Formats: sequence, structure tokens, C-alpha cells
Amino acid sequence: MAVTRLAVKEAGATLSKYVDRLKPGDRILLCNKDRPVAEIRPLPVPSDQPGPVGLGKGLARIPDSFFTPLPEES
Repeated sequence: MAVTRLAVKEAGATLSKYVDRLKPGDRILLCNKDRPVAEIRPLPVPSDQPGPVGLGKGLARIPDSFFTPLPEES
């Protein structure tokens, strides 16, 4: 895990260079007058695998009336 301190004035010219090198767990602290004012961290990489099915089973109850046919429109 690496922490890089970067002055806000310097960030305008070099931020993309630092962002390109970010790895999971790293962060960039943007500092104004040597005081941290913002933090940049990499986002998690989305998984290529589909999510598991059935995680919400039992969390909702559908009443039997839901399956009753609707009345014909006039």
C-alpha cells in the first residue's frame, strides 16, 4: 500500500501520471499548503463472474391475491 502526497498546484500537470500507477490499496493525498484536502483511491475491479442467484430468497412475501386475474377493461 503506497500513499503519495501531491500538492494541488502540481496535480494539474501530473495527476494522470500518478493515477495510471495506482494499484489496489494505494491512495493519492491531494494537499493544499501541506494539509491533505482530498484522497484519490482506485475503484474495485468489477468481477467477470455473474452474481449468485437466490440471495434474496425469503426476504419478500407475495400475497396470493397478486396472482388473481385483473378485471376486464370496459
